[in-house]
Amino acid sequence: MTKHYQELIPNLVFIGGAASAEEVAKTHEINKVFDLRAESSDEDKTGKRVHLPIIDDADKQDDSVKTAIRTVKKEYDQGNSVYFHCSGGKNRTGTVAIGLLLELGLAHSIKEAEEKAVSIRPEISIKPEMKETLGRLYN
Repeated sequence: MTKHYQELIPNLVFIGGAASAEEVAKTHEINKVFDLRAESSDEDKTGKRVHLPIIDDADKQDDSVKTAIRTVKKEYDQGNSVYFHCSGGKNRTGTVAIGLLLELGLAHSIKEAEEKAVSIRPEISIKPEMKETLGRLYN
């Protein structure tokens, strides 16, 4: 069976798209599922969903991106396993993955963090406005 999600940090931080949330929550001992979609319905098939919306294509999403990264990091710091996703696991998921790698010191530049995230989840494709947000947060 092909997995449609990946482990950003083995056994603790999982990333992917919305369609994999239920599978990840059932397959792994996930404490929280963070839904980064602004357009998300309130349906929760995992029982562990926390809505952390990042509005795609909006200018200067610094606050919502920073909140999402820090919230995921807090769970990680507490030893909790998490899954975070947007619709397809490409833009918003990639943005938070890059920020988390930087926050944890697992990468030392946005470029390095992006390369690491893409090597783990090749579907990641960050839009220019999200790269600009990361630049403002991490330069």
